[in-house]
Amino acid sequence: MGNKNALYAGSFDPFTIGHLDIVKRALKIFDELTIVVAVSPNKAPLIKMSDRKNLLKKIFADEPRVKIAAWDGLIVDYARDHGITSIVRGLRPTGDFDFEFQMASMNQKLNEKIETVFFITGENLYYISSSLVKDVHKHGGDISRFVPKAISEYLEHKKEGK
Repeated sequence: MGNKNALYAGSFDPFTIGHLDIVKRALKIFDELTIVVAVSPNKAPLIKMSDRKNLLKKIFADEPRVKIAAWDGLIVDYARDHGITSIVRGLRPTGDFDFEFQMASMNQKLNEKIETVFFITGENLYYISSSLVKDVHKHGGDISRFVPKAISEYLEHKKEGK
């Protein structure tokens, strides 16, 4: 059997320490993980797509098993085009299950070779979401405890107009 590869897709706007936890845990199971920054047409981005991709490359610069990509189509199409058969998703005890189950089921119908692997969010991180972090940031709150250092530095510079 060859390498076990998976993808982890999301808008990651911003990428949080909850996302980071899922990546670290997925790397215990998979040989390679592609983080796919997906376009979310229903959300107004805090960080533009190219910057999110570059920030992720910076965060994972020392982890050769993590690849970074951007995609504006169906994730199952990206997976098929790149020979990936596993999709990693995180589940928080905040009502994620219904949506994630529906999405995993749809992905399975679109591509029967796709399996979704769920990781339960760590007990100390379950309350963190990109939307809440975005709201705290927009209201001038300190988000440095909730995002990797590269993200908080980027947003601080952006806020200061640098």
